[in-house]
Amino acid sequence: MKRVVAILFVQLLFVSGLSAFAQEKEKAKPRHKMVEFHMALLKRGSDWGASDNAQATKLLDEHKAYVFSLLASGKAVIAGPFAKEGELVGVYILRASGAEEARSWAEADPLVKAGRLKAEMHPWWSEEVMKKPATPMKFTTAYLAFLTRGPNWTPERTPQTEEIQRAHMANINRLAETKKLVVAGPFGDDGNLRGIFVFKVASLEEAKALAETDPAVQAGRLTLDIHPWLVPEGILP
Repeated sequence: MKRVVAILFVQLLFVSGLSAFAQEKEKAKPRHKMVEFHMALLKRGSDWGASDNAQATKLLDEHKAYVFSLLASGKAVIAGPFAKEGELVGVYILRASGAEEARSWAEADPLVKAGRLKAEMHPWWSEEVMKKPATPMKFTTAYLAFLTRGPNWTPERTPQTEEIQRAHMANINRLAETKKLVVAGPFGDDGNLRGIFVFKVASLEEAKALAETDPAVQAGRLTLDIHPWLVPEGILP
């Protein structure tokens, strides 16, 4: 049975046709279990450019140790920096009992406490597919694509948007079957960020080409922001 990345993009566009599926006489396939995680987007803080090099080195070492402790304890299912620094520096995906606990873990990061970074928190849903990191821990490059509201975004449900949603889901399943799209899921707070794709491919260009096959992207309902992401080996399926 082919493994399919289960993505219920209820917040990305809308849920369409579920009642019709429930009326089908054929036995329904089992639903994939979605889990709520909490994503911390680590951005440059107010003291990002502080000039004390010795202090910066000390804080960076403490930050790395803290990241490893989150991964080792299972509090973080995945964590890592972006290979190309910009306003967004890195991401934690946390397995917490709730938003406040997740925020407390993100804000305990030494770089966040020192004001070098700030944590922007979002609930995020995905299938439980992440694994334990390999030991000794080494990092490899994946590609994280943020899906955001595009110029043609609208919350209205129409025959056209329903067709885009069906094509969007079919494309997700197609990409998952190639084993190049390995993680995906929606944000749960109905903001500008709609969801993510994570690709295991050879280059940023390949990740971009795959992400751009999404019909919702092609229709302008979603736009892409793709980052090379350094993640521990063994975590991604």
